[in-house]
Amino acid sequence: MTHESVFFSRPRNYGKGSRACRVCTHKAGLIRKYGLMVCRQCFREKAADIGFVKVNKSRISVQRIEQPPPGQFPIKFESAYDLPLIFL
Repeated sequence: MTHESVFFSRPRNYGKGSRACRVCTHKAGLIRKYGLMVCRQCFREKAADIGFVKVNKSRISVQRIEQPPPGQFPIKFESAYDLPLIFL
């Protein structure tokens, strides 16, 4: 049995060896969040094309929303038929 026949011979179904960047097939620095499966170097190149935008947290204005007291709805409904419908 030579080294070539034994090296990388076991199946790679799980773990770091089973995953690679879909752009450059690099295995290290893989970003798996949201199913991206892209290494960090390729992500920096392709982030704008994918749709990611850098956000400056110091310039974001946060508006506070007044919350109703616990146990109260902000809107009172007369009957169950007045409730808004939510379709998923």
